[in-house]
Amino acid sequence: MRTPEPHRNVGAYALGVLGAADAFRFEEHLAQCPLCEVRAAEFGAVTSVLAEHARRTPPGVDPVVRAGPELMRRAVAAVVAARRRSHRRRLALVAAAVVLAVGGPLVVVGEAAGPPGQAQVQRWAAADRSTGLAAVVTTGAKEWGTDVGLEVSRVPLAGVCALVAVGRDGSEETVTTWSVAGPDENPLSMQGGAALHPAAIDRFEIRAADGRRLLQLTR
Repeated sequence: MRTPEPHRNVGAYALGVLGAADAFRFEEHLAQCPLCEVRAAEFGAVTSVLAEHARRTPPGVDPVVRAGPELMRRAVAAVVAARRRSHRRRLALVAAAVVLAVGGPLVVVGEAAGPPGQAQVQRWAAADRSTGLAAVVTTGAKEWGTDVGLEVSRVPLAGVCALVAVGRDGSEETVTTWSVAGPDENPLSMQGGAALHPAAIDRFEIRAADGRRLLQLTR
């Protein structure tokens, strides 16, 4: 890649203005960089606005003209909304990217601030350089227990995997399961729940079908 800093090309790649050779090189970098994956996804909101603008442009009129106030407003609003949605996830995946670069397991716990009186959301992020597996778990308190969101990437094996919540008392609850045909670098997102309340959860574990622990996320 011509630039010594490949992260700088994420915007050009997302907007489709990189040359074929640079795009190919950037895709190689993208496969190894969770941070750029998140940034590229953020540009999706902008590209969808621009694509809609191009579709609505009458034939014979060049869509690449000075942007009007409405297009600018919508583009800016799309970026702001995308950044708000992905801010906490980006922090967690940045941490995962760091551990993949320096080696060893990593666990990050954070809380997302909410309106006064509203239960806070907690996030755990962990990654293991030896397998490449990285995950972000999000928990929110409910009357019935805990609402759990999972984002996982670079699953290193084929078959069924499970996210298990382990209580402080040693009890275990399967939050969600999924299957992959083989080692897969594509990120997966899913929702699940546990009867355990957030304060009663000691850790989360991603396990293979044979019970082997692939990744542990602790406080």
